[in-house]
Amino acid sequence: MKLRRVVVTGLGAITPLGNNVTDYWNNLLNGVSGAAPITRFDASKFKTQFACEVKGFNPEEYFDRKEARKLDPFSQYGLASAMQAMKDAGLEKGKYDSDRGGVIWGSGIGGLQTFQDECFNFAKGDGTPRFNPFFIPKMIADICSGHISIMFGLRGPNFTTVSACASSTNSLIDAFNYIKLNKADFFVAGGSEAAVCEAGVGGFNAMHALSTRNDSPSTASRPFDVDRDGFVLGEGAGCLILEELEHALKRGAKIYGEIAGGGMSADANHITAPHPEGLGALNVMRSALADAGMTPDQIDYVNVHGTSTPLGDVSETKAILGVFGDHAFKLNISSTKSMTGHLLGAAGAIEAIASILAVKNDIVPPTINHFNVDPTLDSKFNFTFNKAQKREVRAALSNTFGFGGHNASVIVKKYIA
Repeated sequence: MKLRRVVVTGLGAITPLGNNVTDYWNNLLNGVSGAAPITRFDASKFKTQFACEVKGFNPEEYFDRKEARKLDPFSQYGLASAMQAMKDAGLEKGKYDSDRGGVIWGSGIGGLQTFQDECFNFAKGDGTPRFNPFFIPKMIADICSGHISIMFGLRGPNFTTVSACASSTNSLIDAFNYIKLNKADFFVAGGSEAAVCEAGVGGFNAMHALSTRNDSPSTASRPFDVDRDGFVLGEGAGCLILEELEHALKRGAKIYGEIAGGGMSADANHITAPHPEGLGALNVMRSALADAGMTPDQIDYVNVHGTSTPLGDVSETKAILGVFGDHAFKLNISSTKSMTGHLLGAAGAIEAIASILAVKNDIVPPTINHFNVDPTLDSKFNFTFNKAQKREVRAALSNTFGFGGHNASVIVKKYIA
């Protein structure tokens, strides 16, 4: 069976750096931090009082008020990004085969805000079970993919990938594979998350996972810096339209780039800590290269998981060195989480967007907030510190690793006819 080629024809984004792809990308290149004191609730008693919130998002620009109230923020962000991506791809409802289009969406948590609010309301009451009839449909993690399919009438494969912070990279890999195998012609793929609430911040604080640099939120996410002290919680959504090449060419679609391959692995080590030698990360990158039929020297940029945790950044660099050897020092490496924070299940989607735009535009976004060298990291790595760098980017690899030891990597490359 001849495998089909898969390209990216549309992008959409709701992020802490902007509520469209253009603003998101420009702020990445300019090294803007999305971190600031939390406005969503009173965080004064929390160990961490800041986050990378989505700013200025008005759901009524996308839905009427009645419909918006039926959607948890994670679904609002996801639907908005999908609407942007479908418009960007030029896929107008009624002008495509609905049976050949599908949705695969990622979310690590789903409707956490809704779940929290309903529990709070019940606890404040007299014990009588009064719950919103939309409680369950707003909260379940798969609901955003359902809403997207309903909105665009897509009757092809439809499901949600849940693998913590690897969720939306898994969604892209699954969509890529279904198209390759002729199960569909295009997919709305990506992910969304909205965990900036009391339960989200409090839960991650209890794990000692978040930075507590409350005196300087904008510099708190500092991957590969010796003084890094945890990640910054982010929220938002990213959407990519993945499409079979001939289907895209036939309708004259613009092509951002090509999906070359994807890999998946497990650490099988610890529920939250990475493998100390980066074994799972090493395996997933090798798997992605093998799937793409590429050699390590064909990759120019790695968008790392790079969360700014003491253990994670070290294990990932060990894995990169293990996979790429001396070519590791010719790569540009950057963590865009230094600017966006960590979007959990949506991280892979917005980072895949950053990767494909790096390939398209031959420029690598920076890792900001580097102040002090970590002597445990090899000084020959180019972490693209503090300033974007122009270079030829033939192909980029994007890493995402999740609690539970879930690892996923996707490779994007320039489209060549």
